[in-house]
Amino acid sequence: MPTQNPRVNITFDPETAGLLAHFAEQEHKSISGLAKELVLEALERREDMELSALAKIRDIAGAKIVKHKDVWK
Repeated sequence: MPTQNPRVNITFDPETAGLLAHFAEQEHKSISGLAKELVLEALERREDMELSALAKIRDIAGAKIVKHKDVWK
């Protein structure tokens, strides 16, 4: 049965592929499962960095402060 999720093919150099295989074996995971986990972790970190940069831009001294409960009224 075909998957509904898109597939991505990645080609690694032998050293990187070997490291990935080594860590996958240590963690009792498939290579593709570990690769997916690492990509998701990296994407989450990248998103955090983007949001932190945006927060830094928006953090203005003397800005009006609105309480959380007041925002949702």
